[in-house]
Amino acid sequence: MRIALAQLNPTVGDLAGNVERILRAHRQAAEVGADLVVAPELSLLGYPPKDLLMKPRFVADSLAALERLAGQVRGPALVVGCIDRTGAERGLPLYNTAALVADGRVVAKIHKRLLPFYDVFDEGRYFERGDPAPVVACGGLRLGLMICEDMWSEQPAGPIARYYQGNPAADLVQAGADVLIDISASPFDMGKIAARQTVARTVAERHGRPVVYVNQVGGNDELVFDGASFAVDAGGRVVAQLPAFEEALQIVEVPAPAGAAAVDPAEVLPGDVEAVRRALVLGLGDYMRKVGFSDAVLGLSGGVDSSLVACLAAEAVGPDHVHGVAMPSRYSSRESLEDAQDLARRLGIHFRTIPIDGPHAAFEDALADAFAGREPDVAEENIQARVRGTILMALSNKFGCLVLATGNKSEVGVGYCTLYGDMAGGLAVISDVPKTLVYDLCRHINATDRRRPVPERVLTKAPSAELKPGQTDQDSLPPYEVLDPILEMYVRDERSHDDIVAAGFDPATVARVVRMVDRSEYKRQQAAPGLKVTGRAFGFGRRMPIAQRYEPGDR
Repeated sequence: MRIALAQLNPTVGDLAGNVERILRAHRQAAEVGADLVVAPELSLLGYPPKDLLMKPRFVADSLAALERLAGQVRGPALVVGCIDRTGAERGLPLYNTAALVADGRVVAKIHKRLLPFYDVFDEGRYFERGDPAPVVACGGLRLGLMICEDMWSEQPAGPIARYYQGNPAADLVQAGADVLIDISASPFDMGKIAARQTVARTVAERHGRPVVYVNQVGGNDELVFDGASFAVDAGGRVVAQLPAFEEALQIVEVPAPAGAAAVDPAEVLPGDVEAVRRALVLGLGDYMRKVGFSDAVLGLSGGVDSSLVACLAAEAVGPDHVHGVAMPSRYSSRESLEDAQDLARRLGIHFRTIPIDGPHAAFEDALADAFAGREPDVAEENIQARVRGTILMALSNKFGCLVLATGNKSEVGVGYCTLYGDMAGGLAVISDVPKTLVYDLCRHINATDRRRPVPERVLTKAPSAELKPGQTDQDSLPPYEVLDPILEMYVRDERSHDDIVAAGFDPATVARVVRMVDRSEYKRQQAAPGLKVTGRAFGFGRRMPIAQRYEPGDR
């Protein structure tokens, strides 16, 4: 059987557009002789549809869209991700479903059995768990259809497998499946692409069956889907590898013909830093396109964070659609303004300067009586950040641009950011990128872009918010080389204070960082959505209370 892996970028809720996208891939696959076309999980609706699934009209329209799609399918059969009603009086009313469509009708529906509920996933809020599924006959083969998480019960190592009882892959093989097909909407994070392949190869080797894995691509809100679909033969060798971060379609013959060569995924897929760059570009571009913005505006401080966001934005939507604004204060250095201008020139983006000395002084005058008798402190510093946020939002209102917040994960993590100031914006592009990775990304961009857009001085000078004379980040924070691994252990790995100290970090520094993280939760929950690129982001996948008194010493 010639199976076409159709790696698609659906838009959540765009039922008509998604139907056309699927049909376009189906026509393309038919032209190259496919017997079966496989589209990703929930590709008819877009993933994740979230509480749209609670709207009866949306559910009805989704079911009708499946029938319209099925009525136009001729030639190759099609596996497509959709929803189905349970028909039961009790329990949740919907299943996450894989439908097999052939000859103008839906011939089979298979329901997802393992519903993820960790990190960014909450499928138990919407879907009922499916029963063990039968195999489905198609083109002379018996297909074992799985949906995303159904494959992960055989994870060779790690925490996910323990969440589930039952093994859909093993059950399908026992039922007589000749090939296992997993349709997926698995979001990107660093290391996730390799982890998926490890799981699929383990399943193939353990059961002696080929595995076809088709993943969604594209950005939907905070999540970026990398695609990177693939197929492995019954011995666990990768025999087809689709590119990451772009729509693609590729034919694979199942079972693999004798003598078929294995594919080295490393020859197709990007390395870690390049993968993060592509994920951020795709997530930013899709966010703007799917929400309806053509242009972006951001503050250019001459620092490394805003430099990186400007580079990503120029690639995502084109330099003519990016507007950089320098907003120098009395504390801004001449070098910072020069670096911002230089970056804008190299990228070819729009650039303007709007000094904030006047508004800053006006605020100080207005607050002089209220602040009388108190020494200047962070309150006066934050006025500058909030003036800048107000200017950017004014430009957004006037010209219809999306404001891009430029704070990184390290700063957001410990609250080294200003509410309604540098946190203002519609999308926090790098809020899941640690500061050390920000530098790696900028150096990588310079190494791969002949323009070398990030000025060298940006990469070598001490990072500073420039809100008071001589200020540097390390006046308030540990060095980022120390801060970032502590944050990773505490936030991503949920390690305790004692565990982090045992890894070699200073106890006082660890206690200080943990305290800063916990006390900044109120800021993060008011922040713009950010793009998830690590195993644990500050966003809807991390649900911490604001009003709580669990002290670091209790850990």
